[in-house]
Amino acid sequence: MTPWTPQPAGLQEILQTIHESTDMNTAVQRTITQKLNQFTRAPEYIAYLAYILNSLTQEEDRIRTIAGYLLKNNSRLILSSSPEVAHYVKAAVLQAFNDPSIMIRNAASQDIVAFLGVLEPKNWPECLQLLVGALDSSDLDKQEAAFHALEKACEDYPRKMDVEIGGTRPLDFMVPKFLSLTEHPSAKMRSHAVACLSYFVPINCQSLFVHIDSFIASLFKCASDDDPSVRRHVCQALVLLLAARPEKLMPEMSNVAEYMLYSTKDKNENVALEACEFWLTFAEDADLAAYLHPLLGKVAPVLLDCMVYGEDDLLWLEGDAEDAAVPDKDQDIKPRHYGGKTHGFERDPSETSDAPPKPRIGVYGEETYDSDDEDDYDADDDDFADEMSTEWNLRKCAAAALDVLAVRFSADLMNVLLGPLKEKLWSNDWLQRESGILALGAMAEGGLRHSLWELLRMVLDHNKRVQEAGCSAFATLEEDAGPQLVPYLEPVLRNLVFAFDLYQSKNMLILYDAVGTLADAVGRALQDPRYVDILMPALTNKWSKLKDDDDNLIPLLECLASVTIAMGHAFLPYAGPVFERCNNIIHKSLLNYQQFQQNPELDEPDKSFLVVALDLLSGLTQGLGPQLEPLIQISQPNLLNLLTVCLKHPQAAVRQSAYALVGDLAMGCFSLLRGHMPGIMSELILQLDPEPKLEFISASNNAAWSVGEVALRYGRDDPEFQQWVNPLIARLIPILLHPKAPRSLHENAAVSIGRIGLMHPNLVAPHLPEFAQAWCQALYEIRDNEEKDSAFRGLCTLVQTNPLGISKSLLWFCNSIVRWNTPSPELFNMFQTLLQGFQQHDPAVWAAQTASFPPAIQERLATRYGV
Repeated sequence: MTPWTPQPAGLQEILQTIHESTDMNTAVQRTITQKLNQFTRAPEYIAYLAYILNSLTQEEDRIRTIAGYLLKNNSRLILSSSPEVAHYVKAAVLQAFNDPSIMIRNAASQDIVAFLGVLEPKNWPECLQLLVGALDSSDLDKQEAAFHALEKACEDYPRKMDVEIGGTRPLDFMVPKFLSLTEHPSAKMRSHAVACLSYFVPINCQSLFVHIDSFIASLFKCASDDDPSVRRHVCQALVLLLAARPEKLMPEMSNVAEYMLYSTKDKNENVALEACEFWLTFAEDADLAAYLHPLLGKVAPVLLDCMVYGEDDLLWLEGDAEDAAVPDKDQDIKPRHYGGKTHGFERDPSETSDAPPKPRIGVYGEETYDSDDEDDYDADDDDFADEMSTEWNLRKCAAAALDVLAVRFSADLMNVLLGPLKEKLWSNDWLQRESGILALGAMAEGGLRHSLWELLRMVLDHNKRVQEAGCSAFATLEEDAGPQLVPYLEPVLRNLVFAFDLYQSKNMLILYDAVGTLADAVGRALQDPRYVDILMPALTNKWSKLKDDDDNLIPLLECLASVTIAMGHAFLPYAGPVFERCNNIIHKSLLNYQQFQQNPELDEPDKSFLVVALDLLSGLTQGLGPQLEPLIQISQPNLLNLLTVCLKHPQAAVRQSAYALVGDLAMGCFSLLRGHMPGIMSELILQLDPEPKLEFISASNNAAWSVGEVALRYGRDDPEFQQWVNPLIARLIPILLHPKAPRSLHENAAVSIGRIGLMHPNLVAPHLPEFAQAWCQALYEIRDNEEKDSAFRGLCTLVQTNPLGISKSLLWFCNSIVRWNTPSPELFNMFQTLLQGFQQHDPAVWAAQTASFPPAIQERLATRYGV
């Protein structure tokens, strides 16, 4: 093999680009990113990067380090490289690992970890051998550098490390080595040793488990180590052991529990956080409840104390004891993104989302492959306070643990914490009060009445942070309690209304959320005139003080959308001004966007006003139904003309809300909508896309749902709707059959096919063999509701019209039938008639087909439908 050597021109081009990458100018950075992406197509690119890292010692360390960073991010290119390039790159990074400069050694270390993960240790054993051999070096720096790389490898890809190479398992040698190094004089070495060993626990590594007793013994030895990093990894290892091999810890649980309680109070937050994870893991395992229950009295108060803001938090909180009257600064109010509602269906709780993971975006022109590397960070996230408030920390971990304990031990936990909670909630220190609220919110399910009164009191506190915590926790309680709140509605509403006069701008957003969530939770109970008279004056007072372009109007409109649905006809006295204002906002927003399209140098208008105005009109339509028609008829410009324009809007969220409004108007005001359907339908058909862009998925969902509502309102064999049946079916069937279409889109498409089939069976039935199986697969897991009922009545009508169309999908059809718990009497009769008809038509064929069905399906068909 001829050794690889760089070409001067290629080297100079890449080197020049790396030099230019240090220019922070945005335009320059964009050009550099494009060039670096182009370089990835050059087959020798990674060799040049390795050469710059290792051999260009005359260059600044910073330039060589950038080359190393780029090399790490493009490590997968080695899989498609020539043998000469691959050989050179591997040798160069190993050589750079011994460079005199610590910056270069660190960059080489990251490269080694990346390439070892891509190639896998079995294909680069000499690297693994070098790293393990360096653990015996007399140079402590080399020892630590090698162990640092090994720890990262063990953390990122432990399964790739647990392999056989040349007839032996390296871990059979490495695990005893790591165990001995837990007693190394260097704290860094001890920390690396414990960490490396712990990463093999979750994968049930046999090379570790044959030494499990020695491992646990070494953890106990290191438990009182002076170095917090060692103690943190001890706690982490005990958490992993509790999850994977709890039986090994149970005999020593009293000692382990005492140690973890002590560590949960450690002054080093990293240690305390790892220890707190132990209690969260313990609580989440239902099989361990009997072991945890006796510890509640000690564990719960410690977790409660962990929920107080720490000294570091106070640096960015800047909260005063009594600051309720102090106006918020603009920078205190985080921007909120308002997206329209999406029509979806509830599935069994066991079902998990199949949304695709968000793609990774390369900062330095790296390839955006999925990777085990978790070093990526958001380069734009410079809002320190925002970052601090959203990162996982001890306080949040303790709250999560209490939440799980509340579900697991409800009343027992409340009994343990009643005293400590009262002390915190009535404390003069706002930090103590705020932590008590957080705990109360986490445990709300354990005692609704007590939680309700304490949280309502805190909603009206005179410290903004306490208000924020109280109102947020109350909104969580509303979601959990739902209709259970109805008996307490009057005092709840009076407290929330009082808060409208107390809160500043930032907490007002949370208050609007709480009112909207309350409306969603209690539903039509809010129609009671007493409750309308309490709530509406406060909302209309806020409404009257805000101009159409005031950002504070947006959350109020969003809140009102929920309130209008809940109040229903009781909202009618307030509907006129609300409707007119929404119509005006939509009109102004469309005009503003038209100006922007004509002059792109203008700032793009904020879509939020348009989206929430459409959503509020959806709420009004759902709440008032036909009572809204007079307002639509006199609207200037006419709402339905504006709506047709919204369906063409370039922004996905606007279309999403517009299609939702089409569906709601079909249900509530179809007589007015009908005259505008030709224009609406031409846009709607185009929106039905089997592979919509990610941002348009919700718009396509709502379009698919709304067309089913429209079909039902036109009625059976309507001649006007008939012209759209074939174009719609030609769009909906490919969506249903597309393997990459989102699950929600499959479901909405299936329901609308069923509903169109119910109204126009002769036109849809010939297509039944194409989609029958996929249709049944899309809907069998959906919870029973009216929409599903009408869709299945449509499918049954199609089967009656074209019985042969279901013959190849009979198993899936029967499976979807037996999954129903409470079909309507009409649907039940259709199921029974069809099934008995199949059986009677050819008993022998029916018996042969159903004999191959799973026993559960056979049993339900027999017991429920007599076949």
